[in-house]
Amino acid sequence: MESVQAIKQRFEIIGNDPKLNRAVEKAIQVAPTDISVLVTGESGVGKESIPKIIHALSHRKHGKYIAVNCGAIPEGTIDSELFGHEKGSFTGATNTREGYFEVADGGTIFLDEVGELPLTTQVRLLRVLENGEFIKVGSSQVQKTNVRIVAATNVNMFDAIEKGKFREDLFYRLSTVDIMLPPLRERKDDIHLLFRKFASDFAHKYKMPAIKLDDSSVEILLKYRWSGNIRQLRNVAEQISVLETKREISSQTLLSYLPMENASLPSVIGTKKSESDFSNEREILYKVLFDMKSDLNDLKKLTLELMQNGSSKVQETNKSLIQKIYGKPEENAIFEEEPSVEMLPSQNNLIQEEFEDDDENYLFAETVDEEETLSLEAKEIELIKKSLERNKGKRKAAADELGISERTLYRKIKQYNL
Repeated sequence: MESVQAIKQRFEIIGNDPKLNRAVEKAIQVAPTDISVLVTGESGVGKESIPKIIHALSHRKHGKYIAVNCGAIPEGTIDSELFGHEKGSFTGATNTREGYFEVADGGTIFLDEVGELPLTTQVRLLRVLENGEFIKVGSSQVQKTNVRIVAATNVNMFDAIEKGKFREDLFYRLSTVDIMLPPLRERKDDIHLLFRKFASDFAHKYKMPAIKLDDSSVEILLKYRWSGNIRQLRNVAEQISVLETKREISSQTLLSYLPMENASLPSVIGTKKSESDFSNEREILYKVLFDMKSDLNDLKKLTLELMQNGSSKVQETNKSLIQKIYGKPEENAIFEEEPSVEMLPSQNNLIQEEFEDDDENYLFAETVDEEETLSLEAKEIELIKKSLERNKGKRKAAADELGISERTLYRKIKQYNL
């Protein structure tokens, strides 16, 4: 049996990551058998190398090897492609056609992107895996085939099964052995090695000196997310090799070839934040809510101090109104502690902000008549209604926003029949 290093060299697999080595080792171990293999991993990690290794090291190596991209074949024709069809079985079927399972008899079929197969095709494939039997489209004759199936997918198969897009029984038949290839971002030590290999290949292909990254560029290369994995890295190396006249690549040059979305890169701009950084809608909403709560708390403190420190006439006149809004002392925590805020002269005479009507302000230093009391109650009802609407009827949230206890709010809802 060939060693892992020898196989990687033979199939031009670059890297020494332990997860990559383990995947190659599993491919070598299962190759002599006819076990079905499922290769998993993100798009662009090089899943197509594993079935080639398995086929080359198996007893089927002299048979045919056919790679089929299941996601690239239209749903209406995929059954015909895989299993063949009889003449006249559908419009355009002018001749009898052999499918891949018939052509590859005695060899290996690699089903890439197997998660994209339609459910009807999945049923046919399951029969091939269980009995080695298939039926051509438009035929009633059962045919036998002796093929080994190696499948690959970048789809989360358990999610696909849960959503009813993939058959659970087929999944377990395909994944007798599961070989997972790690994404490039988890193979940090291999990234620069792969880039140098690609740069060398393209230098030879286009007959020009190989490009070389400086230290800052290497750091960016290692920290980038590489959502397209090896395929994306190869494309970037080819673009730079062809388009850049300088052979030593700076960090700014490299960054111009890297899409910034989903990138995990160090910032190369100044540390001063622009005004747009603070325009996030959620942050603005939080700030407004905090300001509202702070204003309500300040108003409560001011009202309480007016009641405690103001003139006896003001206390007697307005104490009942304040208790009516905020509840009795035993019902509201705001009365449990006395605030130690020094009163300003203007604050000792009037409260304007919270209890003002559209056209006039109410001065608590003056005698409060019946009309003012009714206006205050209307204002209170309006505030409670708005708070309940804003919090979608949630009393606890509304009480927190108004700065009163939930029990007080419940009593007022009942009192005003809201």
